[in-house]
Amino acid sequence: MTTLSTIPASQTVFAMSPDNAPVLRAASGSRVRFETCDCFTDQIQTAADTFDNLDWNRINPATGPLFVEGAEPGDTLRVHIRRIELGKQAVLATLPGAGVAGNRLERGRIDIVPVEDDHVVLFGKVRLPLNPMIGVIGTAPAEGAISCGTPDSHGGNMDTKIIAEGTTLLLPVNVPGALLAMGDLHAGMGDGEVGISGLEIKGAVEVDVSVIKGRPYPLPLAVTADCCYTIASSPDLDQAAETATLMATDLLTAHGGLDTNQAIALQSIAGDLQVCQVVDPNKTCRFALPRTVTEQLGIELP
Repeated sequence: MTTLSTIPASQTVFAMSPDNAPVLRAASGSRVRFETCDCFTDQIQTAADTFDNLDWNRINPATGPLFVEGAEPGDTLRVHIRRIELGKQAVLATLPGAGVAGNRLERGRIDIVPVEDDHVVLFGKVRLPLNPMIGVIGTAPAEGAISCGTPDSHGGNMDTKIIAEGTTLLLPVNVPGALLAMGDLHAGMGDGEVGISGLEIKGAVEVDVSVIKGRPYPLPLAVTADCCYTIASSPDLDQAAETATLMATDLLTAHGGLDTNQAIALQSIAGDLQVCQVVDPNKTCRFALPRTVTEQLGIELP
């Protein structure tokens, strides 16, 4: 029987850094539960709470970091998301000047959204199914500190809705132990997160972590039952799109036996370039390759 270790929501960081002291050590192959605050560090509890009273230095906490034994720089950390548990209510926020259409807003708005068994109801009239996902998940960069609100090649605030239950996420190991941290759960979020907020919620994530020696795949890489996704972030959305696309090209040529022309042609007719989020300091895109395609090419995915 696999032993489950827990990191409580009180153990958080606001930047991913090689200088963060690990709060838990676990062997490769371990199962760990990360309990998380919402992206506001649970500062908003009612619709009467205001942005003026927020401590903006406590935004996007990530629980951790976890030191995974045997993970060395140059390796890959495999994180299989077994379960996402959600709290009883979510926060939905809009703010003038924030997000794609923030210039249309004259005032901010906070909605407290109760979570039912399998859905939420917005504004008393719109019923939506739950889509639990992880907004922030990443490892420490090799040097320096990267705010948990910023996505990059280490992961971070990718706000990628396919990082959900059942997904396997591959992340780079840049420092001994990888120093994995995660938070910013959403009960639901659309691609783009155009209004700057998903259904922000506290909760818990149960994952299996293991080390893959070396870096056989372009990273970050997410694998679901239907697709594999290369993920890239950049201050420029076009650059994020190009990088995610070329990462998928590299996957097809390195593991699928295709030349570059063949890979790009295949991507053009069978792949999908998708936007994850456009509201963070770096924008994030993903390129989706169907598993039906990768399996025909003999590409083995973890």
